[in-house]
Amino acid sequence: MKNILRSLFLLLLLAGNIFSANAQTPDVWKQMKSSVNLYWVNDMGRNGYYDQKTIAELMGKMALTVGPQAVIAVGDIHHFNGVQSTSDPLWMTNYELVYSNPELMCFWYPVMGNHEYRGNTQAVLDYRNVSRRWNMPARYYSKVFSGKGCTVRIVFIDTTPLMDCYRNDPETYPDACKQDRDKELAWIDSTLTAAHEDWVICVGHHPIYAQTPKKDVERADMQKYLLPVLHRHPNVAVYGCGHIHNFQYIKKAGDPINYWVNSAAALSRPVQPTDGTKWCDPSTGFTIISANKQQLTLYAINKDGKILYTLPMKK
Repeated sequence: MKNILRSLFLLLLLAGNIFSANAQTPDVWKQMKSSVNLYWVNDMGRNGYYDQKTIAELMGKMALTVGPQAVIAVGDIHHFNGVQSTSDPLWMTNYELVYSNPELMCFWYPVMGNHEYRGNTQAVLDYRNVSRRWNMPARYYSKVFSGKGCTVRIVFIDTTPLMDCYRNDPETYPDACKQDRDKELAWIDSTLTAAHEDWVICVGHHPIYAQTPKKDVERADMQKYLLPVLHRHPNVAVYGCGHIHNFQYIKKAGDPINYWVNSAAALSRPVQPTDGTKWCDPSTGFTIISANKQQLTLYAINKDGKILYTLPMKK
């Protein structure tokens, strides 16, 4: 009997140690806090289902420790056909009533994904007149965040109109072909030329590189139109995206840019390594951006608040 009790005690002790090792607490989270801190979400419009509400509540809880200045929302805020107006009920069920934690009432800086382009894209822009925290001044724009002597410029890119595969399908994506691709690419080029911040991150909904069952023509278009512009600017530390619904970090040989795929904030998909993959994971979640003058770090966070991967970049 004593041996049985001793065995049970050891099993419980082992289980407790495993739980403690995996549990994430504010003591762990506060290690991510730096001079500039931002949340990054995308692929989130699922009416609170598929982990969306769970992750939203976690974001609010972690914000008490991490203290994000803002949330960047990199497309597909609304699945499946975007929104029809600024009063579309999806604004409530996909956004307002899901990200309702008081700590998430900071400014949100969005770009549109392909699902926004299935609907009324002007309504996505006009929602800034309805919601104080929806800070979307244009289809593409940039914003500088600063703190404790550190500056981070985020360049928000409208990727759907850059690609022929969307421009050539006006029935499904009626607004994509109406946008001036050359004008946007010229704006990106001039913005990066003038950028002298400590760190420059470019974000858009679609990947340049990623492992995905989606059509190869998407990445081919991004590599054809956007990538040459980014490569002209050595100050670009990261190109980040969503769209693929999993985490991926890709680093190509001879390419100074770090390619980061942020997972979906609702409904993840399987993933496997591809050329240049340094890490990948199929979990739902979000990314935390933390920076000081010497180091920019991306943290992949799953729905349980666990840090799955840390990508530090130093000067």
